[in-house]
Amino acid sequence: MAASFSSTTLFRPNLNPPKSFLTHSDCAQEGFGRVKCHFINVSAHSWSSAANYASIRHVAVKSSGKRVVVKHLLPKRVGLVKCATIEEIEAEKSSIEKDVKERMEKTIETVRANFNSIRTGRANPSMLDKVEVEYYGTPVSLKSIAQISTPESSSLLIQPFDKSSLKAIEKAIVNSDLGMTPNNDGEVIRLSLPQLTTERRKELSKVVAKQAEEGKVAVRNIRRDALKAYEKLEKEKKLSEDNVKDLSSDLQKLTDEYMKKIDSVYKQKEKELLTV
Repeated sequence: MAASFSSTTLFRPNLNPPKSFLTHSDCAQEGFGRVKCHFINVSAHSWSSAANYASIRHVAVKSSGKRVVVKHLLPKRVGLVKCATIEEIEAEKSSIEKDVKERMEKTIETVRANFNSIRTGRANPSMLDKVEVEYYGTPVSLKSIAQISTPESSSLLIQPFDKSSLKAIEKAIVNSDLGMTPNNDGEVIRLSLPQLTTERRKELSKVVAKQAEEGKVAVRNIRRDALKAYEKLEKEKKLSEDNVKDLSSDLQKLTDEYMKKIDSVYKQKEKELLTV
């Protein structure tokens, strides 16, 4: 079961502060637009919020008992602050988690497909998964235009849905790296698997090991991308440092889980190759 990602505790900003929220003392008034006073109390006449935006309007200054509207001191403006909501942050986290799991699962599928394309001592239709046939000028997978079966443990039988494609299928098999000679009788194509030598088995075992390592590298790269995404949320103040540590820990557990899956399919394939 895939490791779950930790939930994150977030806080909303207070969008209803007391009206008196800024003070200043010892200012002077000399001429138009300047006020001489010992104490100024700045108040927001209107504080409003909608969704994840907060705005401040109609600010005024109270000085020595006399109220002076700020528009005499500053140009009229509206303050607008963007605040991410809990829902938005959770959605971003869920998107990262979903992307990680989907990409890691696809990596496992790719590793399995690569392993299946490497023949062992027994016939398997998946051995032909990577064979592409030029069909009416378009490259298509062999399994999409023919039925493939294993009448015997050491042979494959290919029955095309369209008999006119027999020659194209035969050519594609000859040009592939399967190392098998097709037998075309005008109705079907038969493939006989030659016995693998000990030396050849060892060579294929090295190929499988390399493909397994490539799969692990892909999983590590996915983990790296997710960590960068979490760090970006931290810089944007959407996640705390502790949140990122918890999420990174869960991400490592998920990474370890998929590493074990790759090791499992690799050991199974290696056993098939080395068993005579």
